[in-house]
Amino acid sequence: MENETVILYQISKGDKISFKKLYVLYSNKVYTTAMHHLQNIEDAQEVTQDIFVKIFKNAHTFKGNSTVSTWIYRIAVNASLNYLKQRNKKTFLFFENLNYELPDFEHPGVLEEKREMARLMYSAINSLPDSQKTAFILGFIDEKPRQEIADIMGISLKAVESLLQRAKENLRKKLHKLKPDRRN
Repeated sequence: MENETVILYQISKGDKISFKKLYVLYSNKVYTTAMHHLQNIEDAQEVTQDIFVKIFKNAHTFKGNSTVSTWIYRIAVNASLNYLKQRNKKTFLFFENLNYELPDFEHPGVLEEKREMARLMYSAINSLPDSQKTAFILGFIDEKPRQEIADIMGISLKAVESLLQRAKENLRKKLHKLKPDRRN
């Protein structure tokens, strides 16, 4: 297989075949990351398209300070968080005087009997601060190594560990409030 850095370099020169190769390698991973953050199929599809447009337009900015994978995940996480902020801003302006909450998210890949717990879990994850949410999704849902999470988020390994600990503790508390009879 071609080196991903070479593929990215070829993309920076406008090579559409190389772009298609990169898309095939990363489209499912990028979509999954967007889906975990946005919790909406249509939004995740839209953001995934936007991410690949950014990759195509900005391939020349890749400096090789990280792996191509880390660079792409960083773009995916940032695009997802930015989309959430814009969506929340629009929602806030539209429903300014109403008590509006985003609808509960039902992940399409979860078995029927586990949907209630998944809905509660995603509701709790969604209420975490962005940095804890991102670290939790990358670490426990996407199962990324801690160092890669640090690289993606642009923080230290120690900061990642701290975010993961706080996220787990906050999730325990929130899940207990949402479902007090649940075991920890």
